[in-house]
Amino acid sequence: MDTMEGKNGEYTTINCQGTLLDLSKPVVMGIINITEDSFFAGSRTQHIDLILQRAAQLLKEGAQILDIGAQSTRPGSVSVGPDIELERLLPAVRTLKEHFPQAILSIDTYYANVAEQTVNAGAAIINDISAGDLDAEMIPTAGRLGVPYIAMHMQGTPTDMQQHPHYEDVTLEVLDYFVRKRAQCLEAGIKDIIIDPGFGFGKTIAHNYTLLKKLNVFHMLECPLLVGISRKSMIYKLLETTPAEALNGTTILHTLALQQGAHILRVHDVKAAVEAVKITQYMNRL
Repeated sequence: MDTMEGKNGEYTTINCQGTLLDLSKPVVMGIINITEDSFFAGSRTQHIDLILQRAAQLLKEGAQILDIGAQSTRPGSVSVGPDIELERLLPAVRTLKEHFPQAILSIDTYYANVAEQTVNAGAAIINDISAGDLDAEMIPTAGRLGVPYIAMHMQGTPTDMQQHPHYEDVTLEVLDYFVRKRAQCLEAGIKDIIIDPGFGFGKTIAHNYTLLKKLNVFHMLECPLLVGISRKSMIYKLLETTPAEALNGTTILHTLALQQGAHILRVHDVKAAVEAVKITQYMNRL
């Protein structure tokens, strides 16, 4: 990753297909789900016109990255396979780049072939929930493509990850995982590695909140941190509500994550997240 010296000290930029994205101030990644199976109904978008409307809304509200996924990775979900992913993703990526040429597009996939074809079509970031564990070609492919790579921790697979998650020390084990994964990514030539602790992926509610409480530990990896907690079960199960009622809880957790130095928030509700960033940044300057 590139580092530059600013008035507040060293800060990080990532190179997104020639666009340098400054992470000295936290950025918001808006979610576009091209599937009927996402856990949060409000993010499901399938038709091109609706995808364009959702993208326009997210960008207007302040999203600096659009994260596009074509299959659900909720607990118990089953993979649709790379062919269906590509059938859904390629038209969306091409259309979005035509209408919003300056937008930074991230592709949520764990298939190397899907990542390669969508990057060649205009995507600029690979977001892999398996950090290369579900496709051995993913990390070498990301290195060859020269785009930022989001590596997420997951215990198990989306199908079975929430059946019996177990850790002796969740923070230490996830940190150790990323120490090894970072070395693997660097060896493959990936310059911009982004770390995602994987909230909700093979973790109990207690595991999730322990990771959030100790999020600043992951700064020792010297990689930007992405936090994806928007409307997840760690919020609505604790509050005994539903994903549709989880915005307030999400904003609270986003604020806690920002206080511990999160660089990217992956969210369903961009406006609320941008406001959390603005307020937190103001407080940090006082």
